[in-house]
Order: sequence, then structure tokens, then C-alpha cells
Amino acid sequence: MKQFSYKFFRMKKNIENKLIKELAKEFEFDVCKVTDSKLPLSAALRLKEFIDSGFHGEMKWMEDTFERRKSPINLWKEAKSAIILGLNYGPKTNPLEKNNNKNIGNISVYAQGKDYHELIKGRLKLLSSKLISKLNNKNETKIKVFVDTAPIMEKPLAEKAGLGWQGKHTNLVSRDFGSWLFLGVVLINKSLQHDAPENNHCGSCNKCIVICPTNAFEAPNKLDATKCISYLTIENKNIIPKKYRVAIGNKIFGCDDCLAICPWNKYAKRTKEIKFDEDKYNFDLLKLLKLSDQDFRTQFSGSPIKRIGRDRFLRNCCVAAGNSKNVKLIPLLINLLINDKSFLVRGAAVWALQQIGDQKIFLKTKKRHLNFEKEGTVIDEWGT
Repeated sequence: MKQFSYKFFRMKKNIENKLIKELAKEFEFDVCKVTDSKLPLSAALRLKEFIDSGFHGEMKWMEDTFERRKSPINLWKEAKSAIILGLNYGPKTNPLEKNNNKNIGNISVYAQGKDYHELIKGRLKLLSSKLISKLNNKNETKIKVFVDTAPIMEKPLAEKAGLGWQGKHTNLVSRDFGSWLFLGVVLINKSLQHDAPENNHCGSCNKCIVICPTNAFEAPNKLDATKCISYLTIENKNIIPKKYRVAIGNKIFGCDDCLAICPWNKYAKRTKEIKFDEDKYNFDLLKLLKLSDQDFRTQFSGSPIKRIGRDRFLRNCCVAAGNSKNVKLIPLLINLLINDKSFLVRGAAVWALQQIGDQKIFLKTKKRHLNFEKEGTVIDEWGT
């Protein structure tokens, strides 16, 4: 009798797991796996080391939420299983090709289309609602959905569930989709059949470590986010340290270098999701340096770019302008230097003028600007 009960229990779990995978396809997710709601101690220890080393920089929320972030059950004690879903956002061309076009503002692949948070969360809610309606004891079933904004470690969960493995660059790598998976998590207060975890297939490859323009990796799997271009251009709310500016090149929102160089991308596929396949933000710096606050809001409506605000975005564009060495940008940079209200923009404009290197214009502009500039950080950019 016990053996029969066990077989029935296993059969029921198999059916539930199959149902989840079918719903994932119905709601157009590219991959779906299931695991339990606990993370190994190693994941928490690695996060603790990251925070203790100060590698999180201004992302204080990681420190404040550490106890909840360690494992999903710390976030929601009723959670018994985790459903991990992946949505492919593979680009149509290699992002590394854009690094050489110094006259454009280079925007990360993930931000080329619509904000993935809203799209994925909407699908997760629809999937979860339908899943509950099809499960037994649906009145007792509870579900919570997460997309990158709650204190939950999606990548270790995805590795444990079998979607891929965390490469030496700390990002998820998939044998089927390479570096290009957005992740969503559904926690459920129900024990489900688990999928097998994925093995690490990086081997001796360290291309992602070597390619990093700012040498942000202290060692394999150890990222100092404060040196990372994605952090410097997105999370960093202050001036970009001078020692990283040349290495940033034309990147104005994020960086894909360590993702794009991964050899597993030979198996990657172009996304089928039209909202991620737009590749529409390839603006010339001549246009970007003219953006007012309202222009910025209009241009990037519905985009994750909008969250950093116009001032930080223009700060990034000025750095890219300096690296372009394009003398046609000088009038726009002088206009920002003289008229812009943001010290972030004015300071970056000073640096850009220095990089472009017209000494006569530089000295004339310096004399004029220092007659009225009051912000110390901007004055320091002149080297006085």
C-alpha cells in the first residue's frame, strides 16, 4: 500500500511538472525548470563576500536585504518550490561590433527594446493564475512572482533548476541560449517535482575575464561591480572616476562585452519576442547631446534607460563624446558646459573637451567657464 501511495505521489508530481512546462510554452517563455525553494550555503557565502568587500558600491539595498536575499524561504517562509522561467533576448548581431563605432551611443542589448520587467511580470501573473486554477487544492495554493526587483538570487536558482550555470563573469550561461536569458521566478507553497541542476561548462575558458575593459574581475566569479561599466553608467549616481572613462569607450548604458564574447553564444538564437528585437537605440552622439529632460523622457518612454534620468544619461554621453575625438561635438559640449543645470553633465563635458584636444578652444572655454562655475567637482575637472 505504501509503495502504491509513493508511486501515485510521484505520478501526480510528474503531471504537475508537465503542466507547468506546458503553461510556460503557452505564455511564450523559452525555457522553464523547477527546483526547491532553498539555495545552497555557498550562494549566501559568495554574496556575503561580495558585500563585505564593498564590491556592491552604491547598491546599498543588497546589504540591507542580505538576510532575505540569502534564500527564497527567507523572503517567503511558505515557499516550497521555485519555478524558474527564461525568456530569450538574443540579439540579431554581435554587440561587440558596436564598440568600434565611436560616433554612436552604445546601449546594452537588454535595454534596446521595451522594459523586460513589465513584460515578464505580466506573463508570470497570467501563468500563475492559470496554474492555480488547474491544480488540485487550488484554494490552498499560494504563489508569488518576481522579476529582478525583489531580494531574490535568480541566477543561483536558475543554475540549481538546470537553466544554465553561472559563468566566470557571474552571469548565467545556457547551452541553448548562450548569454541571453531574462529570468523570472515563481515561488509556490507546494512541493513539485524538481529538474536536475546544470553542470558548469566553462572549463579553462576565461575570455569573459580578459575582455573586460575596466578589469572589473578580481578573479573568476569575483566581480567588483564598482569597476563594471554597467554599474558605472547605470547604478552610479555620481561622477564617473577618471581612471575608467577612456575604457568606457562609446558605452552610455550598460556593457555586453563579457556576455557577447562567451563561446556558448554559438548556440544562441535571435529572440522571437518582437518587443526585445527592436535594436532601435543607435543614436548619433550629435543627437544625444541635445536631449532636454522632456526629450529624454519622450525618447525613452517604456525603456529601462528612463530610470537613470536625463542627467546621468547625458553624463555618460559626454564621456562617450570625449572618447570619440569628434571635433563636431565641441559646440554641443560647450553649450552643456555653459548652460546645463547638472554638475554631472558639466563636469563630464569638461573632460570630453580635454579629450577631443583643441587646445585653443579648451583654454578659451576654461577662462569663460571658471568665471561663474561654483561647483567644486566641476572646477576640479579643469585641473586647477
